[in-house]
Amino acid sequence: MDKIIIEGGKRLSGTIPISGAKNAALTLLPCALLTDEPLTLRNLPRLADIDGFQHLLNQFGVSTTIAGSRPEDFGRVMTLAATRMTSTVAPYELVRKMRASILVLGPMLARMGEATVSLPGGCAIGNRPIDLHLKALEAFGATIELAAGYVKAIAPDGGLPGGRYSFPVVSVGATENALMAAVLCKGKSVLHNAAREPEIVDLCNLLVAMGAQIEGIGSSDLTIHGVERLHGATYRVMSDRIEAGSYACAAAITGGEVFLKHAVIEEMDATVQALRDAGVHVEPRKDENGGAGIYFAADGPLRPVNVSTAPYPGFATDMQAQLMAMLCLAKGTSVLTETIFENRYMHVPELNRMGAHIETSGRTAIVHGVEKLHGAEVMATDLRASMSLVIAGLAAEGQTQVHRLYHLDRGYERLEEKLALVGAQIERVGGD
Repeated sequence: MDKIIIEGGKRLSGTIPISGAKNAALTLLPCALLTDEPLTLRNLPRLADIDGFQHLLNQFGVSTTIAGSRPEDFGRVMTLAATRMTSTVAPYELVRKMRASILVLGPMLARMGEATVSLPGGCAIGNRPIDLHLKALEAFGATIELAAGYVKAIAPDGGLPGGRYSFPVVSVGATENALMAAVLCKGKSVLHNAAREPEIVDLCNLLVAMGAQIEGIGSSDLTIHGVERLHGATYRVMSDRIEAGSYACAAAITGGEVFLKHAVIEEMDATVQALRDAGVHVEPRKDENGGAGIYFAADGPLRPVNVSTAPYPGFATDMQAQLMAMLCLAKGTSVLTETIFENRYMHVPELNRMGAHIETSGRTAIVHGVEKLHGAEVMATDLRASMSLVIAGLAAEGQTQVHRLYHLDRGYERLEEKLALVGAQIERVGGD
């Protein structure tokens, strides 16, 4: 297995292009199941999860073609055509590695009248049940059966009638699945306490471009008027706000400065606020073509901060590990509270191996800032934890080796190349 080797202590400075958002792309890809016309997605990141989802869609008979695949390009263009579906079963061997696979359930059910999907896998960061996905689909008229590790959903003859569902807690994935099912329902559907993440807005915007009728986009109350059919579209995936926040933390911990091309500051309010509270200078800037971007600079000591993760517009759980790594070198004690997942501090022992001083109690982590970190061999435990170890390694004295790169490859497009653009001494080498 490959590993990343980092020689720490290099100040990061320069421009990093931000890729299309993984979390958005994995929601937009299953929209191809909703129409028999081609769907073209631009700015798709080159990631293992995207490739995995492509293979899953191919299993259903969806044809996929890829452009923009030159080695020097970031991002790709993929055209998907679900002209004739050959299967409505998402098998275990394809679903087990990627939790987002459950997002084929809603659109497949809505278009084909049935769907059978293996219970999903993904990062081991705590209990993430899919009961809210299933309850929302039941509210729209589906019959749900669970057997032998599979979910089987069946629509009544004539299709899902639609309905009303109020989420007891905010769920991004369940909101996405319910939205994709609702757009082809026979009647009106209403979702209360829906997730409001920018990735949800991106999904709604694509569905509208395909002919869906959705009211309340960007709010927690969505009204969907079902249509008889959707048509194809060409759509650009939003920029990855988590990737942008990750590179901002990397620059800050090294006392550096970066311009993150394509990053959109309005989608990163909570992350930007946490970084500003820590003493990082943040300002929106335009790139050479007048496009969006954000400049981050840390020209003084980092200050401690107190942050709790929360559904959007709160601080994203997907940024918790990266911020924690940055705060290891802050001048004082920071307190992080993880309210979304109960098992998302598995990176703490690895950071402590590098000289960090972090204590955990339940869902709270207390980060005592230290003078310096030391390079070490560390093991990634999940996607965002992997990035936290890279961030720490960039600032550590000596060499850091990060193992289990398959986690990183699920969520960061060509990480080493992007960090090398801004002065990091980093390389990927084959494992033993």
